[in-house]
Amino acid sequence: MRVVVALGGNALMQRGAPMTAQNQRVNVAMACTALAPIALEHELVISHGNGPQVGLLALQAAAYDDASAYPFDVLGAQTEGMIGYIIEQELGNRLPFERSIATILTMTEVDPADPAFTDPTKFVGPVYSHDEAHHLAALRGWVVKPDGEHWRRVVPSPKPQRIFEQRTIEALVARGTVVICAGGGGIPTMYLPGTRTLVGVEAVIDKDRASAVFARDLRADTLVIATDADAVYTGWGTPQQRAISIAHPDALAKMDFAAGSMGPKVEAAIEFTLGTGNDAVIGSLADLPELLAGTAGSRVSMAAKGVAYHALPTAVVQDETAIIT
Repeated sequence: MRVVVALGGNALMQRGAPMTAQNQRVNVAMACTALAPIALEHELVISHGNGPQVGLLALQAAAYDDASAYPFDVLGAQTEGMIGYIIEQELGNRLPFERSIATILTMTEVDPADPAFTDPTKFVGPVYSHDEAHHLAALRGWVVKPDGEHWRRVVPSPKPQRIFEQRTIEALVARGTVVICAGGGGIPTMYLPGTRTLVGVEAVIDKDRASAVFARDLRADTLVIATDADAVYTGWGTPQQRAISIAHPDALAKMDFAAGSMGPKVEAAIEFTLGTGNDAVIGSLADLPELLAGTAGSRVSMAAKGVAYHALPTAVVQDETAIIT
């Protein structure tokens, strides 16, 4: 089976934790412990988020001097190499030596007329208090929005059109290589209007949407969107919250989910399932075998009739993640 696993940036760097290299490696190591058994049994392609990391790199450059600030396409390329290196190393430590692994710098095309450029929604960088966020917004010209109980910087997140390295990825996967690609949704690029000149874009592409595009074109059997929540919930944060077990994409599309967090994941799952007829599943990386087996998480499937829910659990809310007990 050909499986694409999209790792959330917050699955690789725990929400609110110090963004140190050591913390990131510890979290990547845990992710790779879950991924290694899948790589042994299936063709595996891994994508990953970069919101916390790309925001930190932008802060580091801006703190030095204005001339050192790199555009987000260049920062995206940096994070693809940085995170891909750590995933490749930690996964390689858990797989037989002869199993090949490759990290591919991936460019993603976007439409220069995408309305996302006038309505930034993609969270990047660390979390702040209300006062800190608005002080930095005034100081640096940022747009900030609430992320749960915290505040974070947001940047444009245009929809991905295609992945330029698609054929290279497919060739590697067909030869048994575990491929790490589309990091941070890919390096945002576009053609200048009326030309064939490709340039970088000041944006961060949603990695789940990009993963859905290349998983579709790669003819993947399953798309797994791994996040720091165990399922997709309706009525989140209320006494009526319920975890979705399985849903038809048409039924799921009628529901509302937060634009800055679960919304893009649900939209990506719907897009993949409608485009391929195959299942997508959203849930916790720790439950990866169960996600593939259909016993955990929220599955989007053409075979579903409407929306079905997991049996009502006792929900324990820790930080911003509901944990089934």
